[in-house]
Formats: sequence, C-alpha cells, structure tokens
Amino acid sequence: MVKQPHIGVDETQVAPRVIVCGEPDRANRIAALLDNAEMMSENREYRVFTGSYKGQSVSICSTGIGAPSMLIAVEELKQCGASYVIRVGSAGSMQAGIQLGELIVAEGAVRDEGGSKAYVDTAYPAYASLQLLKEIERYLSTQATRYHFGVVRSHDSFYTDNEEAICQFWNQKGVLGADMETSALLAVGRLRGLHVASILNNVVLYQQDVKEGIGQYVDETRVMMEGERLAATTALEALIAQS
Repeated sequence: MVKQPHIGVDETQVAPRVIVCGEPDRANRIAALLDNAEMMSENREYRVFTGSYKGQSVSICSTGIGAPSMLIAVEELKQCGASYVIRVGSAGSMQAGIQLGELIVAEGAVRDEGGSKAYVDTAYPAYASLQLLKEIERYLSTQATRYHFGVVRSHDSFYTDNEEAICQFWNQKGVLGADMETSALLAVGRLRGLHVASILNNVVLYQQDVKEGIGQYVDETRVMMEGERLAATTALEALIAQS
C-alpha cells in the first residue's frame, strides 16, 4: 500500500468516516472519545488517529490552519477511501446572540478563501450534505444546549486592515460565524463526491477582540471545552449513523 505524501497513511489506516480539525492537540482530544484509538501518523500539521466509536471505525485528522493545508488532507483522505468528512472546528461569532461554547452548524458557506477558488469559480456553492445535517440536528435536539444552523463565512486572515467593516457587512447579511476552512471543505468535498459537514464551536463573541478571544480558548476555559466536546460527539454520532 502506498502512503499518502502529506498525511502519511494508506487506505488500510483510514476509516470511511473521518473527522477533520485544525489543531493537532484537538485531534488528540477527539481521539480520546474513541475506543482503541491509535495514532497512525504524524507529519507537519497532520496527525491521524483511527479507532472505533460505538463499534464503528472512525478516523481523526488534524489539518492545521487554513484552506490549502486542509484541502491537501481532504484530497489524500479521499484517496485512502474516506466517504464522510465532518469538520470539528472553532469560529468567531458574527452575530451578537451567539455565546461562547455554542455550536454553529454550517448549512452553507461564503467562499472568501483562496483554496477552493483554485478548483472552481466562486459561483459554485459551498453546501453541506443533507443526510449529515439531519443526523447532526437529530443529536443536538436531544442535548440541553443552544445551537445554531445557517451560513458561515470562510476567509484567509482575520488581521486584514478593514476587518471590522468586513465583519459588519456579513453580520448584516445574517452570516452566523467565521472560520478559515469550512467553505473549502464543503465546496471541494462536493466536487470530490464526499459527504461533508462542519460543526463549529464559537470561541469569540461578536465584536470581541480576536486576540483576546483566542487567548481565552488557548487557556481552555470550561465553557469552550464543553462546546468542543459536544461538537466532536455530535460529529461522531452523525458519522456512525451513515451506512
């Protein structure tokens, strides 16, 4: 079996059901929810685990920050036989009513990142798999927590000179939150015939300073860690519901 050049695994080491996340240490935390999780490889930003959840094989792969590195992982996971891919990530809220640790589930995404534009014009939509969305909503509806379904925006930097104006514009359009990978996953995943979805844990309040919000997340405040765990568990439940 030929190992993929970046994620460092072959088709015998990857399950059809995969969670992708940006941070390698988040991959560790999600893998802790699996039974018999084993690290399959570690190279650069890519850390891959495979184990089982309620008797079903599941893989976890970290992808680093941004669309390009995430798309490398998705392409290579596809080559290894992945069929269902859910992103468990973090986002900054673009609406005042979304609190820290609450989940944002992307039905679709504004494609303001460059990774997916290398594949197809922005007229092509970025939208999630309905069958995954149904299972995500089914599980979240059983939990005593607030969550939000809608459109998110993915971009390449939150340090642009006109970031405040950009956020105000998309806030007025009803966009729920911003990250750096979801739209690329939804667009390119669709092009590659994958079932894709994205569950984002809100780690920055709307109009809160980005550095302050991310600093809180690094400090692992309780409410945001609970949000991450719920996002991961929801993704696992949705994945194992797929035949």
